[in-house]
Amino acid sequence: MAKRIAKSGFRNWTVDQLPDLSGRTYLITGGNSGIGFEAARHLGKAGGDIIIAARNPDKGKRAVDELGNQIKAPAKLVTLDLSDLSSVRSAADEVRGLTPKLDGLINNAGIMQTPQLQTADGFELQLGTNHLGHFLLDGLLFDLVKQASGRIVTVSSIAHKYGRMFLDDLMMTKNYSPTSAYGQSKLANMLFALELDRRLKKLGSTVTSYACHPGYSNTSLQSTGPQGLWNGLYKILNPMLAQPAKKGAIPTVLCAAGTEAVPGAYYGPTGMGESRGPVGDATVSEKALSETDAENLWQQSEALVGFSWDTILA
Repeated sequence: MAKRIAKSGFRNWTVDQLPDLSGRTYLITGGNSGIGFEAARHLGKAGGDIIIAARNPDKGKRAVDELGNQIKAPAKLVTLDLSDLSSVRSAADEVRGLTPKLDGLINNAGIMQTPQLQTADGFELQLGTNHLGHFLLDGLLFDLVKQASGRIVTVSSIAHKYGRMFLDDLMMTKNYSPTSAYGQSKLANMLFALELDRRLKKLGSTVTSYACHPGYSNTSLQSTGPQGLWNGLYKILNPMLAQPAKKGAIPTVLCAAGTEAVPGAYYGPTGMGESRGPVGDATVSEKALSETDAENLWQQSEALVGFSWDTILA
């Protein structure tokens, strides 16, 4: 079962509703392509200062150049490989040299349905990239978000509904499946975003947490990870069924800067099984609402990345 966890009062939010974002700064992981790039474009056109975090510096540079004068201020670039915790720490230091605050920290970068591989730190690649890298990055940069009373946005997926947390074997060493690992990583995104919201509200923090999904959007996500049958299937389905990344980015932009966004809510397309269509409150799997699983995942994540949130949330 899945249900809506917020009643935000709108059913078709668009980027035309953005306020003037002049003077506000947004960091977008994976901002060099797909949903991240389109979110950067939307936010930059509204006046926001954009920092793109990209794993590949050359692709990041091309994205910054492409944004060019499409946005009101030149975008900045940070090199970030979420599958390498040393890179996450270096990127956090680099961000500090670029801005004293972050109005929005957008956890957008991700990979999908990869073969069984490990990160530089020995984690299952999809969980390590999609969840653990962001978990550490958000903690390291939390004070910059707090300085702006800003927002932390986590991009999940419809796939979180089909995911299962293997809390006794997070790295799925016993029974790996590319699809199951992806579902786990996206469910982890949801558990993190909602647990962060609970902790922030309990403390009365001015920082807020939001989650969203892009529906079924046509991006490189489907072509760079999946192998074999899945790869071939996406090549057929994407042109037929997927919406453009420009539309898929709307929920992310809403969470990052829309005045209508409700802290702790989950947004996405609401048509065709939430794969596309008007943007509003999306449905959340009951598994994502488990506070016990969220606490378990939080504790394991802290141990795995070697970072405690207790001092920064105190």
